[in-house]
This record gives sequence, structure tokens and C-alpha cells, in this order.
Amino acid sequence: MEMRINTHELPLRNAFTISRGSFDHQQTVVVELEENGKVGFGEATQHAYYGHTTDSISTSLQTLSPLLEQFDIGSPETIWQSASEVLNEDDFALSAFDQAVHDLHGKLHGTSVFTRAGLTWDNVPMTSITLSINSISNMIEQMHQYADWPIFKIKLGADQDLEIMQALRQETDAVLRVDANCAWTAEQTVEMSHALHELDIEFIEQPLPATASAADKEYVYKNSVLPVIADESCMHEDDVIRCVDRFHGINVKLSKCGGLTPAFRMLKKARELGLKTMAGCMIESDVAIGAALQLSPLLDFADLDGSVLLAEQPFTGVSIINGTMAKPIGVGTGVSAIAASTEVSNY
Repeated sequence: MEMRINTHELPLRNAFTISRGSFDHQQTVVVELEENGKVGFGEATQHAYYGHTTDSISTSLQTLSPLLEQFDIGSPETIWQSASEVLNEDDFALSAFDQAVHDLHGKLHGTSVFTRAGLTWDNVPMTSITLSINSISNMIEQMHQYADWPIFKIKLGADQDLEIMQALRQETDAVLRVDANCAWTAEQTVEMSHALHELDIEFIEQPLPATASAADKEYVYKNSVLPVIADESCMHEDDVIRCVDRFHGINVKLSKCGGLTPAFRMLKKARELGLKTMAGCMIESDVAIGAALQLSPLLDFADLDGSVLLAEQPFTGVSIINGTMAKPIGVGTGVSAIAASTEVSNY
């Protein structure tokens, strides 16, 4: 098996701001695995909050080079286990590698990833489109750019959070969800839940810091009048059970959990425990979004708009039109390259 590691700078349609910072380009790493003329793709983006850069991700992936000849592409789960033992401190690199393994396996065996997982493309939710923090007038302008989308996720964590939501609600009857990105206290969350309930907001995502105490999480769970979804508080498989009686649901992201292999297990476990299920994303190309789409039949909610927020990208395969996520075409994750990449290294 041959591995290639490439970096890309992906321009955004609009500058993107959350409570932790702002950017107008996304730095990302795409790994390609090739065997018997077939190429599998996987992706992980640079992310300051989680401490990953394109250099650190690429360096981590390089450590897998000695193992490539030992891998049996017939078992993505076995490969994930071996790779996780090498990349035990870099879930972003592990996720990119695991996505590529699943994609390659599907292309070699003529099946989509979700089909191999025993799923059918039924009851797939629509995805939200994300509005980042800005002035109220600019956020209204962002909303108007996506006027035909029926679901919006609003990034909050600014001084005018309630005023923002009041203004946006006046502009649309669409479903609105909010993501505070760890910016609120427990008391603030409960207070905001009542105000947001009056505005017909669907749920609140990750209002408290991931380091918040169990008591604070339980207080919010018991007193919020809106469902609360865990994001940064649900990173890995062991976190799912910890969310019971502290959150109403979980948001699984491939990069933070280590790829498709654990993501499938996390979503199935969450359903068994009575938690609502959601899959989210970073701002990513069709590579990572195409991989995350494979989880769709297991979801109650989706926030898989990452590639929609890009001005351009060198990959194709994902079709999302006004929130409707089309069934992936082809095998693997359905993603392919449409432009030459900027190579960092080849293995």
C-alpha cells in the first residue's frame, strides 16, 4: 500500500468566527492510500483548540509508514486498532487515515461505507448551515445568502447572544439551533434556555466548557428547558456513557473521535442509551464531509455543511442542496480529486 500526504489551503466563502477566534482560510491535510490502482481519501484540518497543525498531523501520519505493508485492507476495523496504538495522541491523524482506509476498502470491494456498515439510506436528516459570530447586520446578511435552507445553526458566545437570536428569528421561520462553543456558565445556560425557548430554538450545543464540573452539567441537564447536545464533552467512545443524565444527545465529529470506525460505535451506543445522535464537522473539503455522510442513517440531527462553506476545493463527491444530503454516488465514500494537490511527502 502506498501513502501520500498532501496539504491544502481552502478559501472560505465568508470569514468564520466563533467564540475562540476567526479565519478566512482553512488549512487541511489529505492522506491518500493507494492499492491495486484504487485510491482512498481521508482528511483532517488544522485546529488550534485541539492543538493540531498541518505539520503535526502530517508528522503523525508519517509514523504509520513502517506498518503499511502489514495492513490487511480487508479489515478497516483491525487496521484502525493497529493505527490507534501508534497514533494514540493524535485523533486527527488517526481519523484521516481511518477515513482513507474505509474509502479504499469500499473502492476495492465495490461497496459504499454505509452499506458495509449494514445501513440503508433511509430517514436521513437534513443538515443545518452554520452562521458564524459577527455583527447582527452581517449575520442577517449571512442568513440571506442561504435563504432557501430550512435549518440554521448559529454560533454564539458573544456579548449580544440573545439580541442576535431575537434579530435572526425576526428574519426567518426556519429551524434555528445554537452552538455556544463552551462560552456560557451553567446559570447563564439555564437562563438562556428559557429566553431561547420563547424564540422557538430547537436545542443548545455545548454551552459549558468541556472542563465544567459534573455538578454544572447535571444542573443544566435538569433545568434547561431546551435539549443540550454534547460536542467538546463527547470526544471519544468512553465519553458517550458519561453523557447520560448530563446531556440529551451527542455530536460526533470524525476528527475528535479518531475516524469512522469509532464514530459508528459511538452513535450506536448513544442510541442504545437513549441519547439523541448528531454528526458534526469542521470546515472541511468533500473528503471529510463525504466520510461523515456515511454516518447519516444513524443520525437524528446533522451539521455537515463544512464543504458548503468553502469558496472552492480540489475534491468532489458530496451533493448538499439547501440542506438535503444526497445519497453518495459510487463506492467507498464517493469522493475523488479534481485538481492537483500540494504534496508534502510520499510514502
